[in-house]
Amino acid sequence: MKNVYFLSDAHLGSLATRHHRTQERRLVRFLDEIKDHCSALYLLGDMFDFWYEYKYCVPKGYTRFLGKISELTDRGVEVHYFTGNHDLWLTDYFEKECGMIVHREALTTEIYGKLFYLSHGDGDGNRDRRYRMLRAMFHSSVCRTLFSALHPRWAIWFGLQWARHSRLKRVDGKEPPFMGEDKEPQIIFARQYLKTHPDINYFIFGHRHIEADVHISDHTRVILLGEWISLFTYATFDGEHLFVEDYIEGETHP
Repeated sequence: MKNVYFLSDAHLGSLATRHHRTQERRLVRFLDEIKDHCSALYLLGDMFDFWYEYKYCVPKGYTRFLGKISELTDRGVEVHYFTGNHDLWLTDYFEKECGMIVHREALTTEIYGKLFYLSHGDGDGNRDRRYRMLRAMFHSSVCRTLFSALHPRWAIWFGLQWARHSRLKRVDGKEPPFMGEDKEPQIIFARQYLKTHPDINYFIFGHRHIEADVHISDHTRVILLGEWISLFTYATFDGEHLFVEDYIEGETHP
């Protein structure tokens, strides 16, 4: 039985991240190390700091990462891509050219007999009215159509600058630390959701850029995946146990 892997939030191409080419290579090395042990890979959003896909044009770069993903899918590995709040404007490039399975909403799925709720998490439990209005605007087809009228040279530059500003306005460019089980939106959401869906064993979220593993019932855990900017964290499910781990280059990661 091969493993299933989960990771999120690499924000490749970020103008707020130094040495982003080194970061991409590190991610690619990890994917190369797990390819023989992997049956499925779930990428839970914001793998790119900004992505806008035109009909005949996609953003420059990311060839190492997309090439490695294509290698995995060519080998028969299922690669699932969840849109996040930075990379929601995609159409069919990932599916047609890279063989990924794209999810634009949360997914409840059974893996090796366990039930998983998988989501990027930016819309799960977030009660901030300003953020919810902004999220609704970016999910608007009208907004996307208007944005598509911009030339890629300016549109992609604008998107990357917006993402850079969003990150740098935070202290040290980092997300707030763990706020406690009673204040983390995704954990609050999971507790409420579990009341009507009691069979779920694992809730796995991206978005928060912190690593957390919280038991909310005797048989249910909430996993916050961290990120691939400085933490390099991921989760592994071997069919019986789920582990949250840090990627350290030079070590074996089956």
